[in-house]
Amino acid sequence: MKLHAIETGNFRLDGGAMFGVVPKALWSRTNPADDKNRIELAARSLLIEDGNRLILIDAGMGNKQNDKFFRHYGLWGDHSLDKSLHRAGFSPSDVTDVFLTHLHFDHCGGAVRWNKNRTGFELTFPNATYWSNKAHWGWATQPNAREKASFLSENLVPIQKSGQLKFVSKKNTAFTNESELGFGILFVDGHTEKQMIPHISFNGKTIVFAADLLPTAGHLPLPYVMGYDVRPLETLQEKASFLTKAADENFVLFMQHDAHNPLITVQHTEKGVRLLETLPIETLNSF
Repeated sequence: MKLHAIETGNFRLDGGAMFGVVPKALWSRTNPADDKNRIELAARSLLIEDGNRLILIDAGMGNKQNDKFFRHYGLWGDHSLDKSLHRAGFSPSDVTDVFLTHLHFDHCGGAVRWNKNRTGFELTFPNATYWSNKAHWGWATQPNAREKASFLSENLVPIQKSGQLKFVSKKNTAFTNESELGFGILFVDGHTEKQMIPHISFNGKTIVFAADLLPTAGHLPLPYVMGYDVRPLETLQEKASFLTKAADENFVLFMQHDAHNPLITVQHTEKGVRLLETLPIETLNSF
């Protein structure tokens, strides 16, 4: 097995929304804001080479929307999904599986692209199986008013119509040790219904794709919960359980949205679970 960080692009979101009820005087210590109160974020995907499978976890926000849409998110840097795949030695047609942790646009938008004539949309990864779960797919395709702006039909309908969508199996427990993708999955409901958190066994370590359970290292304190979360009290419980296990078992956390701390480990302290170490992304295959 070999792992590749796929940088799909960087963006900015309002710091207040990203930290909910936490005062700016506290969250800005770890995540400084610009003059529009926005913090810097990444959209970092993970590519797994495993035998004859090439599995991409999440696909960034893509580029289908208009300039007005993207101005709102303050794009910065020069990363893109295509460039990062090429740098890793692959093309979209090589990908065998696309695993979507959840269907908010910044996680699945890059999985669908304009066709050559820009007359409609097509799958970015023509040879891939696209993976979601039944509960979350229903939640996204019949969205509540709070999340409706994050579940975009142009990201979902082409997948649904393609015939390439499959749902992972879910048992009656929050954690599934073995999935159809070959890694464990933690199902969490605080951020959105049945978000999936991959747990990858790699060279004796557990690499966890943190997704929106832990957006940045600055979100380690339990009350630091995004205003976007639909069930913030559940996020509190899910974070507490997850971070305790991460510290106990020395997980390496792959930080999808942290622009400056791509890999972290955590430790128990008197104040709760806190940052132990930030690791450069180049160490991803060195464990």
